[in-house]
Amino acid sequence: MIEFKNVSKTYPNGFQALKNINLKIEKGEFVVIVGLSGAGKSTLLRSINRLNEITEGEILIDGKSITNAKGSSLRRIRRDIGMIFQSFNLVKRSTVLRNVLSGRVGYHSTLRTILGLFPKEDENLAFDALDRVNILDKAYTRADQLSGGQQQRVSIVRALAQEAKIILADEPVASLDPLTTKQVMDDLKRINQELGITTIVNLHHVDLAREYATRIIGMRAGEIVYDGIATEAKEDTFSEIYGSEGKESELIGERAI
Repeated sequence: MIEFKNVSKTYPNGFQALKNINLKIEKGEFVVIVGLSGAGKSTLLRSINRLNEITEGEILIDGKSITNAKGSSLRRIRRDIGMIFQSFNLVKRSTVLRNVLSGRVGYHSTLRTILGLFPKEDENLAFDALDRVNILDKAYTRADQLSGGQQQRVSIVRALAQEAKIILADEPVASLDPLTTKQVMDDLKRINQELGITTIVNLHHVDLAREYATRIIGMRAGEIVYDGIATEAKEDTFSEIYGSEGKESELIGERAI
């Protein structure tokens, strides 16, 4: 599904965020990427849909190079990739339904989407997606009237309405309390299992990685230092990823506060 071939990323200031990454992620996996801030997690994730441009190497999606894609070819590949942000990235003054329907813009002309002329089929798709995460009753509520957890669930629904084959979630629960964190992670996991959508999530917290991931990728200083089945990740694994014996308990403790 997704393949990194000798991928590196160097920012204009000379900081090398990714160092010769070679990686394959198969269809239907639930992958959690862990590591400290600055380890390269977000750069890796955002390079998949070219929110961050790489400086070396190539990334393939279903065998097609998104690195070299342009114009309509790039738009078609991106249409299959849903993105969930830490900050929700919603239009706060618009209704939940309008925000969800924004996931359909890749299927219609620019003029049609600006005018909000979405067909009935799109609305039905949006309602079904809202029902899947139990917020159908919020369809006509303004986004800024929702709790943080509800807003993040709208982001998930937007990716579903997009009919994404891949969901990328960049620290999706960093600003949420523990109970809401569980609800959002449960939604992502259930969608992954029921619909087979390849899901890649960046997290700081290793307890969440262990609980939800089928596969954990650990990053440190722009390199992959661990790649394995979640159930096989041990204490010393996370010590290697985070660089000290105390990092895991420290991060678990942050989430508990």
